[in-house]
Amino acid sequence: MLETIFTHRSIRKYKNIVIPENVLDEILKAGSRASTTGNMQVYSIIVTKDEDLRKQLWEAHFKQDMVLEAPVHLTFCADFRRFTRWCEQRKASPGYDNFLSFFTAAIDALLASQNVVLAAESHGLGICYLGTATYMADRIVEILNLPAYVVPVACLVTGYPDEEPPLTERLPMDAIIHQEKYRDFKPEDIDRIYKEREESNETKELLEINKKETLAQIFTDNRYTKKDNLYFSKQFLKTITQQGFMNHD
Repeated sequence: MLETIFTHRSIRKYKNIVIPENVLDEILKAGSRASTTGNMQVYSIIVTKDEDLRKQLWEAHFKQDMVLEAPVHLTFCADFRRFTRWCEQRKASPGYDNFLSFFTAAIDALLASQNVVLAAESHGLGICYLGTATYMADRIVEILNLPAYVVPVACLVTGYPDEEPPLTERLPMDAIIHQEKYRDFKPEDIDRIYKEREESNETKELLEINKKETLAQIFTDNRYTKKDNLYFSKQFLKTITQQGFMNHD
C-alpha cells in the first residue's frame, strides 16, 4: 500500500477497457471502510457509467476529455438525507440542516474518496480528481437528481491508464509538518520552501509562456483568480443553501 501512495499521480488519458465488476465492487467496499463520524456514514458515492450521463458530466466539468475517456465517474456526496429519513422513521428529531452537519458529511465523503483512490490504484487503475466538482455543484445536483441534504463535494474518474506521467514534485516536509504547535513562516522560510519549485525548468517555461515575473502570479492571476474564487464560492454556498444545509435559527 505504501508503494501505491508514493507512486500516486493524476491520470488524464485512459484505455477503452471496462473495469470488471468485482474489481469495482471491491474498490467501493474499501470506500465504505473509511473512518466516519459516529459510524453514521453520512455520504453517498454515485457510480456513473452511462455514456449520456457522462457526456452531461463532461460538459459540467469544463469539457475535460478524461470524463468521457474513463469508463467510470464517481461522485462523492455529503449526504445527511438517508440518516435524517432514518431518524424521522424512528421517532427521533434530526437537527442536521446546518452548515456544521454539511461539513461533517463532507469530511466523511472525502475520507471515503481517498480509500477508493488507494484501492483503485492497488488494482492498477488510474484516477484523477476533478476540481470542478464544487465549482459546478449546482449543475451536478441537476444531472444526478440529488435531493435535499445531498451535496457533491468531490468527483473523480477512474480506469486503466493510457499514460505514465512523471510524479509531480511536493514541497519539503517542513513546509507542512509542525511539531507540537504551529510555527509561522519567516520570509527566509518561504524562500527556502519554494526555492526548488521556483527554479525548476517547468516553472521557467511557465513564466515565459504566461509572461509573468513569479510562479505565484501564475496562481493568482491565471489559475485561481480572486474573481473566479468569489464567483464559485457564492455559487457553492447557494447550492449548499438550496440543498437545505444553512439553517442557523
